[in-house]
Amino acid sequence: MRTKYIITILSAFVLCGCEKVLDKTDLSAFNEEQVFNDSLLARGYVDYVYDQNLPVWPTGDFLKCTDEISGETKFFEGTVQVNTVTDFGTTVNATNNYGKIRSINQFLAKMPQSILSEGYKKELQAQVTFFRAYRYFDLVQLYGGVPLVLEPLAGVGEQAKEEAAIPRSSTSESIGQIVKDLDYSIANLPGKWSNSNDWGRITSGAAAGFKGRVLLHWASPQFNPSDLPERWKLAYEANKKAIELLSANGFKLHQSFRDLWFTEANNSEAVWVTCYNNKVGDQINKNQGWDNNTRPSYLGTGSGSNQPTWEIAQAFPMKSGKNITEKSSGYDSQLFYKNRDPRFNNTIAYNGATWHINGNTNYRLWTYMVDNKTVEQKATTTGFYVRKAIDPNLASGAVANSGTDWIEMRYAEVMLNFAEAACGINKLDEAYNQLSEIRQRAGIEAGADGLYGLKANMTRAEMFEAILHERQIELAFEGKRFWDLRRWKLFESVLNDKRRTGVTINLKTSAISAADFASKRDGMSLDSAYRNYFEIVPKSLDTKYAIKWLPEYYFFAIPSTALANNPRLEQNLGWPSGTFDPLK
Repeated sequence: MRTKYIITILSAFVLCGCEKVLDKTDLSAFNEEQVFNDSLLARGYVDYVYDQNLPVWPTGDFLKCTDEISGETKFFEGTVQVNTVTDFGTTVNATNNYGKIRSINQFLAKMPQSILSEGYKKELQAQVTFFRAYRYFDLVQLYGGVPLVLEPLAGVGEQAKEEAAIPRSSTSESIGQIVKDLDYSIANLPGKWSNSNDWGRITSGAAAGFKGRVLLHWASPQFNPSDLPERWKLAYEANKKAIELLSANGFKLHQSFRDLWFTEANNSEAVWVTCYNNKVGDQINKNQGWDNNTRPSYLGTGSGSNQPTWEIAQAFPMKSGKNITEKSSGYDSQLFYKNRDPRFNNTIAYNGATWHINGNTNYRLWTYMVDNKTVEQKATTTGFYVRKAIDPNLASGAVANSGTDWIEMRYAEVMLNFAEAACGINKLDEAYNQLSEIRQRAGIEAGADGLYGLKANMTRAEMFEAILHERQIELAFEGKRFWDLRRWKLFESVLNDKRRTGVTINLKTSAISAADFASKRDGMSLDSAYRNYFEIVPKSLDTKYAIKWLPEYYFFAIPSTALANNPRLEQNLGWPSGTFDPLK
């Protein structure tokens, strides 16, 4: 959708009746009838919905609440209160979930009466129902069932206030409505848009992929503690259809795990994408902040945030596919980088790594310490940097204007969703096939048994564990890890009572002077440098507290203000005065 941003901004002003935008045109003359009966203005409304609802590069607490990066957060400190998670919406605001749902409902209420062709109307409506499903799932995965508002409500008056006091629907009813909206989207959207200017618009395959993600959550232990087989069957069918739809329309794994982020229009792996650009100017620019926030600060204008933990560094297997904890893996803790799954080098930048960055294909990254002083201008806290999706050819002066697209759903995720659902109904051969194909693309060796390092004859429980591990490394730093730990209720077993760690890599000055090493390091064998001159010292990143995730966090509290505004709302069980069961 690279050409639609001006229309997006224009439509926003059309709908709120402002008088000036862009070319100073008076837009107050447009009325509701014109908007919904004009093909460009109606599409402009849809583009406004996209702009309001498309997901962005991951940031904030839910990125910190993993074993991927560290950072202080109430969720891990165990101090979450009733009013901590406010995504439910506690005020009348066009930018919160229900404010966005209102804009969506306005379109869906008015569009059927339009004089435009039925096919065009359905195509527009199907894009909008997708985002209503997205908004409601955003709420359901946080709170469980929520009030289902499917028509725009009146805004003022006592009667309007009474009508807006809608009780929470059950979680099953909420999931049902989400699936209904997505089924409409699947039925009325193209498998692939023919016009290149429509790149980034939702396709039937994207809607099917999202339905598969929703039903996979619905089948997972957070929502399905009794392991109901019918939930897994629904998830399997939905994800199988997604694979079929996407494959039929040319979607598949990109040939390069490293480069998939830098192929934009017609990227075969980008199922659901948010487009950015590298333009400068407040009316036309749509830049992303991941690159600027993530790359080392001394390489340009980056801030060096989002630093990997030692835990995620150790999660990647060897090139043989074997986990580093296996006795026969060949893992050497001193040469931790050696013979690893190629995704390790394409995801994490470590001391001494050759990193193609700022257009320099031979740049060597050094993060070691000399006498407790960093050789960097500002030391990495963990010893590592994130390398994934950092544009290798972006000049340092252009970092703040990076236009790399965010891929919310990759074809690889759909494959992993399908594998997990197949495992859920004991179709383990199908799960093996998906994992093997992903590992083959990654560059892992097939091995004599052709299983790419996967254990043969796994049980259902072992396969679930293998799939979650594969998700951890394949989708690292893509904002998926928090939700995987949550839907599988793994925070207690994986992280509680622990402290995430990094490493300090010290130069042993007893073996070589700092100046001498600095003069030789770029031409030195990395293995030799680590064997002879470096000491690797683990360090705690969580210095204030050990992690304390509480069971009630699997369904957060409805904020007090929302309860006060709507007396028909019930609080979730596990929170003060809670009576609502989010598992029903």
